Amino acid sequence: MGSRRTKGIIRWLKCLLPAAPQPLSDIEQARRLIAAVDRGGIPLNPAKVNAIARNLGLEVAKTAAVEQTIERIRRALNRAS
Repeated sequence: MGSRRTKGIIRWLKCLLPAAPQPLSDIEQARRLIAAVDRGGIPLNPAKVNAIARNLGLEVAKTAAVEQTIERIRRALNRAS
């Protein structure tokens, strides 16, 4: 195993490192996606876009176009705010 001294050093080092960031809420992820698209970005992974839409409660087909899904996310965000 390890000695108490080793465990103490590891605990001390963990205290020096910043804490892991909190996961973003579903709505915040959707807002960031829409903001990136508005800035001219193109989502490279349609699965992530579909996952964000599903987390918002939208039903998305696997064959749905990314542009249509983004528009549906945009409308859902407008309804939420």
